[in-house]
This record gives sequence, C-alpha cells and structure tokens, in this order.
Amino acid sequence: MENQNDVYKLSNGVGVPCIGFGMWQTPDSETGVNAVVKAIEAGYTHIDTAQAYGNEDCVGKAILKAGARREDLFVTTKINNWNHSYDLVMSTFKESLEKLQMDYVDLLLIHWPNPLKFRNHWQQANAETWKAMEELYETGKVRAIGISNFRPHHIEELLKTAKIKPMVNQIRLCPGETQDELVEYCRSQGMIIEAYSPLGTGKIFEVPEMESLAEKYGKSVAQICIRWSLQKGFLPLPKSVTPERILENLNVFDFELDEDDVQMIGNLTGCVGLSDDPDTVPF
Repeated sequence: MENQNDVYKLSNGVGVPCIGFGMWQTPDSETGVNAVVKAIEAGYTHIDTAQAYGNEDCVGKAILKAGARREDLFVTTKINNWNHSYDLVMSTFKESLEKLQMDYVDLLLIHWPNPLKFRNHWQQANAETWKAMEELYETGKVRAIGISNFRPHHIEELLKTAKIKPMVNQIRLCPGETQDELVEYCRSQGMIIEAYSPLGTGKIFEVPEMESLAEKYGKSVAQICIRWSLQKGFLPLPKSVTPERILENLNVFDFELDEDDVQMIGNLTGCVGLSDDPDTVPF
C-alpha cells in the first residue's frame, strides 16, 4: 500500500480503500458531523459506522455537508445485535439507508455473532440474518457483505447455509492483539481482515515501547500503530474527532517499520487489553 487511495480487493472484485475512518464512540452530534467532514477533506474515502453506534445520521449529514460524491466513497454499516432475523434486517437496513441518506451501502456486516438476545439459537439467527443480507447484495442495495467479531466456529456454522461466503471479517487488532489463528483462518476462506480499535481505544499512548518507536521513526504513536496494521496486511479503522489527528492518521505512507519492530509490536501481548469473547459478551 503506497497511499490512502490504494485498495484491498474483495473476493467479488470490489475495492476497499486501505484505511477507513472509524465511527465507534463518535457522538451523533455536530462534533461527529464535523469529524466526518474533516476526514473527507483530509482524503478519507472509506467510512465505517454501525446501527449500534447511533451515528449513521451524522455520517449522512456530513457527506452532504462535505459535498462528496457518493460514488467516490466506500461506506460500511453493521446489523445491530437486536436485529438478527430476516424481517428485522430488512426493516432496519431500510432505516439505515434513510439515516445515511443513501440508496445503497458498500459493505454490510453482522456486528456480533452471538448476541445475548439470541444466545440459545444464535446459529439460526445468523442464518436468517445472512439470508437477508444475501438478498440485499443480490438486489444491489449492498455491494459486499461480511461479518465482525466472528471466530472460526461461528463462521463454520454460517457456511452451512450461506450461498455467498463472507468477504470481510472486522475484528479487534492492535499492538499486542494479533489473533493470528483467526486471521489465518479467515484468509483461508477468502476474507480480508479489517482492524477496529487499531489504537487500542487510546490505551496505546501509555505503552513505553510504542513511545520509543515513535521517537525512533520520528512519527506519532498512532502513526506507528496504523503503519504496523498495514504491514500486517490488515485494513485499519482509526477514529478521531481532532482535525490534526484525523490528517495525521492518513500520513503513514512515507516510512516503513523494520520487520523486528513489526514483530515486537505484535508481541506486546495484552498491552492494551485483549478482545471480548463473542460468546459471553453481555449485549
């Protein structure tokens, strides 16, 4: 990847810009709208939101405010944990389009594989959810479909009934949290890997080893994290509402980490905490 316009190619040939602008924990307010506008002005063309984030509205408003052409953007949203059924996917996806003020989204994901509401029949709930998503894909309302936070046993269950394989798995990947076996499994199934919380939800700024690397390369800790993610072949989704940091997080193509440093970053096990178990999350 040589610049922010480079893409990862999905199994269906759709290109996904190699860095996305993450919307998790961004308020659905003027602050959120302005953050997305600044991101588009900085050069981001990939925006990642979700029904559960509660900020699809501000993404739609920001795109209009920025005057961006829809066809120049790649927009992702995700099915909320409470909406795992055929009918709920269809009705709530329509609401998502209305909030986003769009006719289609580029990528639609199942947000979590085993929500509390469906814990005693998550396999069936995912199968129904996926069936609806396949239909949305086939009718052109969605350009690609995928999953988030799925582990191999969840994927294997989904594949028992799926007509279309997931094209993406979006998982938590950051220094000290590499989920190597899951990444390898997903790649063997033809998925690209998106990395949410690539900065460890801010905890990475307290890790001395990362501060040392930032000094070594003359970059910020955030830039080191994002560059590491790219060199691992992940698609990072950094989040910020600060204009300077929004721009800074894109400026990661003029340096390369030594392979020893890439390895060291991955080996900082647990430095920003480990991922939640999707089979026990209380939501």
